[in-house]
Amino acid sequence: MCFQLCQEVEPSGKTIIIAAMKIRVLALLLLAASAIPIALAEGLPDLGEAAQADLSPQMERKIGESIMQDIRLHESGYVDDPEIAGYLNRLGKKLVAQSAGTALPEFEFFALRDSTLNAFALPGGFIGVHTGLILAAQSESELASVLSHEVGHVTQHHMARSVSSQGMAQIPAMVAMAVALLAARSNPDVAMGAVVSAQAASVQNQLNYSRDFEREADRLGLQTLERSGYDVRGMAAFFERLQKFGRLYENNAPGYLRTHPLTTERITDIENRIALRPYRQVADSLDFQLVRAKIKADEGAPRDAVIEFQAQVKDRKFFSEPAARYGLAYAYSRAKDYAAVDREVAVLRHLKIASPMVESLAAEARLRQGDAGAAIGLLRAALLSYPEERGLTYALVDTLLENRQLDDALKLTMSDLQAYPGDGRMHGLQSKTYAALGKRLQQHRAQAEAYATQGQLLAAIDQLQLAQKSPDGDFYEYSQIDARLRELKARQAEEAKQKKQQ
Repeated sequence: MCFQLCQEVEPSGKTIIIAAMKIRVLALLLLAASAIPIALAEGLPDLGEAAQADLSPQMERKIGESIMQDIRLHESGYVDDPEIAGYLNRLGKKLVAQSAGTALPEFEFFALRDSTLNAFALPGGFIGVHTGLILAAQSESELASVLSHEVGHVTQHHMARSVSSQGMAQIPAMVAMAVALLAARSNPDVAMGAVVSAQAASVQNQLNYSRDFEREADRLGLQTLERSGYDVRGMAAFFERLQKFGRLYENNAPGYLRTHPLTTERITDIENRIALRPYRQVADSLDFQLVRAKIKADEGAPRDAVIEFQAQVKDRKFFSEPAARYGLAYAYSRAKDYAAVDREVAVLRHLKIASPMVESLAAEARLRQGDAGAAIGLLRAALLSYPEERGLTYALVDTLLENRQLDDALKLTMSDLQAYPGDGRMHGLQSKTYAALGKRLQQHRAQAEAYATQGQLLAAIDQLQLAQKSPDGDFYEYSQIDARLRELKARQAEEAKQKKQQ
């Protein structure tokens, strides 16, 4: 279930609605209104008869994966940036490791480019964070407090508990509400109409449970925050600021968000719990500072970003000089002023700032100035220091491809996929490498795996059928493709069957 955490900052804020979600909401609400337990919507799993099914963790995961596939494919605001995603997942999984709960799902944290202050938990361990919230957090402990709150929703299986309390006949309405709440992140008025259509009495009950769950997520999130070494006062400070935003725009606040208030009671309860804990001052990580600078530098026109960060550096009006310098360097890169990027990177090195984000930016500047050899050298050296940093690996493969070092690029993709076989981006890079080498069968085979990891089974099947027709394979390779094609066709047929089941 998607749980609203924060009030919106802009009453008429930027409307970003997930296109595929609109279709899902309509289909789900029709089902909820008719109370017929048929397939819930395109791509969502069949939940079965009311008397025969439980909303298991596996079912929660399937629902979440289905929604995430739509977000990745159709949401223009989805931040497909390995550095930002990598930071959020490192922070989030640090919190998960200290959270309460058994048989936890595999969590995935992701960002959406949206100026409103919001975060939400989808079924099955998927947690989204708006870039506006990341920028609004005045410390890493504040950001961690929001993530720990959302982790609490997931670890306590709030969606499954809601379904259990209402009875399985309410599953269609519950899923409809989850999708409507997701749509509500930037256009709550649309979601309000959807929720009203989805059985008013049931929805009111769900909102009541949601308030209880919010308090439970606060309590557990506070424990997780403390165990993870962050400043627990960050939660109260951030929630108080959010409450002020809500009061500021109260007259224009969408009605649906007012049913999920950030109450004084909740904040008071948090403050009372914090009062019993010793004071702890926690420094922000460099990653937190650089990620915020990158998000800010990526807003608006490149030249405007350059001017803004130039002013910060000149007037020394910043929380962190390394972050301001990095933001300026990133803005210069967007403006294609790579010589200026070099100058700012030199300043960062003088400040003794060591970060894979800086090295990646330095390598990009060298590559764009025609020095591919230096770029490759920088990336290889950085990977020795940061072997788990996915963004560096992707950048190195791309740079090797641009420099026509195809054999080296292929070796890197092959070794990397042994460690990360489910990495769709790397499968796609491997497909590009095979295409550059003229190996058509392997090109289509690798692209099929890229599509399969994204849940695009029909596209994956098409690629394997093209691989079957390629003339450059041997008997062993064709046999492997045939076997994989049968497997994907079986999966696709099972999904089609689920959609048609009554």
